[in-house]
Amino acid sequence: MDAVIDIMPQFFLLSLVGAAALYGYKQMKREAEKVAERNRRSEAEMRTGANGTLVRGSDGVYRLKQD
Repeated sequence: MDAVIDIMPQFFLLSLVGAAALYGYKQMKREAEKVAERNRRSEAEMRTGANGTLVRGSDGVYRLKQD
């Protein structure tokens, strides 16, 4: 029984480190997708000679997309 109690702090610390690593990985992946989309949009604007991307708002007015 004492062996289980001795291992618990290390197990708890390892689980916290694992959870933090998983959270960081998901955040990094989400940010990489945003950057990739921004790059694709920028390349398309350069090919077409556009000055920006228009997005229709909820009121029906088109405005430049904000990053």
